[in-house]
Amino acid sequence: MPTLDAVALGKRIATTRKAKRMRQVDLARTSYLSIAMIRSIERGARNPSDTALEAIAAALGVDPTRLLSNFTGTETRVHAALPQISAALATYDVPLDPPRRGLDELHAAVDEAVNWRLGAQYGQIARHAPALLDDTLASFHTSTDQRAAARLLVSAARSVDAVAYKYGARDLSARLIDLMRWAAQHAEDPLVDTSVAYVRTETFFTARAHRAGALALEVAADAAPPPTDQDSQAALGTLHMRAAVIAGRDGNAEQAQTHIEAAHRLSERTEEGTYQGTAFGPESVRIHELSVAVSLGPNGVGKAFKVARKWAPSKDIPAERRSGFWIELARAQMWGGRMEDAFESLKVARGIAPQHTREHPWAREIAETLLRVKRADEESLHHFAGWLGAV
Repeated sequence: MPTLDAVALGKRIATTRKAKRMRQVDLARTSYLSIAMIRSIERGARNPSDTALEAIAAALGVDPTRLLSNFTGTETRVHAALPQISAALATYDVPLDPPRRGLDELHAAVDEAVNWRLGAQYGQIARHAPALLDDTLASFHTSTDQRAAARLLVSAARSVDAVAYKYGARDLSARLIDLMRWAAQHAEDPLVDTSVAYVRTETFFTARAHRAGALALEVAADAAPPPTDQDSQAALGTLHMRAAVIAGRDGNAEQAQTHIEAAHRLSERTEEGTYQGTAFGPESVRIHELSVAVSLGPNGVGKAFKVARKWAPSKDIPAERRSGFWIELARAQMWGGRMEDAFESLKVARGIAPQHTREHPWAREIAETLLRVKRADEESLHHFAGWLGAV
């Protein structure tokens, strides 16, 4: 007899397939599964194995957690890919084999990886990360346009870094950032320099070297090109957003406010969008305003509630950033004693980007606190906390 979970999963697969305008036979062919299996899974008569679910998700162009929120196969895939990523990095400055893909194909692959990063589809990135690094490095060493190849390499390394950083491989993340900094010198593009400076802040967050991180971002902002068009405005604005958050974590409320105000001014004349791989615009700045308030600790709760009052990020904002908004709001709600609201915010975050939520340390911290005070529905909270790995 079909289980409710199997029926729900089958419906999600069928709905996603139809949204992609695929027939069952198309899904069967592209996932390398039999048409009989696809039909059985969509009816809810059969639960797919982890391998089959990953194959279906890949064929549909989504992360498996979009189909099954408690899917854990992504973690296995990510951790299996980390040694291969490390091996690719070990020979970054040694030309080995020629790239297996042409430049146009490689550009498309890197763009796809960027979209996966923005959508928090870490399993998809991990699946392709080693080959993507190998090919972008090979292209850099063989291309007649080294500056363009360097820009491509930076973008690829940033997507791979998202996996390393989110899954706790912080030393590997630092090596990927060093690769980005090295490649950026060859790109000879100040906009690339600003994007790398933005990502480099991860190392300061990890080391809790907030003051040094704030200083590094100020230096990068001083070196950024004048904000004369959408791209340069966004480049400078993203640095101010990041500087505001790290200044907040350093406890420097005045400096944080100065940076967020600068970001606001730049966003007023910049259309919301993704620039050099980073979302920027009025909504992104508002999300960072909440981040600044939360960074200041329990004293920033009132400000956080004011930012989020009757407002939430639209679906135009990348899933990873929207999910982060709800996690940070949940932290403020926890500090403010609004435990039920905090749990609801965590559930919204999971609905937007399951893997981002599952790997976020604050999500686990909040769930653990809610369990201790037992101020939310206990049964569903225990189930949620178990999914997070908080119990």
